[in-house]
Amino acid sequence: MSAFVVYSALGSPFGRAVLATLEEKGADYRLSPVAPGTFREQAHLSRHPFGRVPVLDHAGFVLYETQAILRYLDRVLPRPCLTPADVRAAARMDQVMNIADWYFFQGVNKVIGFQRVIAPRLYGRAADEAAIAACLPNAHAVLSQLERLLSDQPYFAGVDASLADIHMAAQMNLLAEAPEWSSLAAATPRIVDWLARMNARPSFKATTWERVEAMEKAHTRAYTGKA
Repeated sequence: MSAFVVYSALGSPFGRAVLATLEEKGADYRLSPVAPGTFREQAHLSRHPFGRVPVLDHAGFVLYETQAILRYLDRVLPRPCLTPADVRAAARMDQVMNIADWYFFQGVNKVIGFQRVIAPRLYGRAADEAAIAACLPNAHAVLSQLERLLSDQPYFAGVDASLADIHMAAQMNLLAEAPEWSSLAAATPRIVDWLARMNARPSFKATTWERVEAMEKAHTRAYTGKA
């Protein structure tokens, strides 16, 4: 039996951040998919009272909130360490992780990422073009700030990848699938190079949309006997 069980949904950048962190650690884990439309059902609310994903179950210890999960994994699986030892670098990591949650997801991906990727693929809905157009100035502002924070470093907290890079790259990859990415990328070449570095990591190759979809199908076969 896997030591870690991750309850998540296909397309969730938060779920991907958890899966990629487990991959970075070389940990044994299992994905237990939460189907669209079931987040508010009692089975999932018993794990996450606010009806969101992901949720981590580690030998009966159940934890939700992505940042809490990532930090827990970095403590319970200390090698390789994904938190800088230097206090200022660690503070930068924390800052970027909060930007990912509050300004990138809430201000950008919740609109563009959802409308361009999640809504059509999972719900068969056409994108809300007006909402996307209204969101674009904010997207440019957030990416401009991330470009400034990255500066000429390979990663946000310095020379080594940290939890901030994993958390942010999972968000950024969703946005990068939208056609609006071309204009955003043109103004932030350092972010483009950084994202390429992150996507070259085995942890991100192992957690693409296609790989997570394959994990979901494997779970269905194993636990229901259906293809």
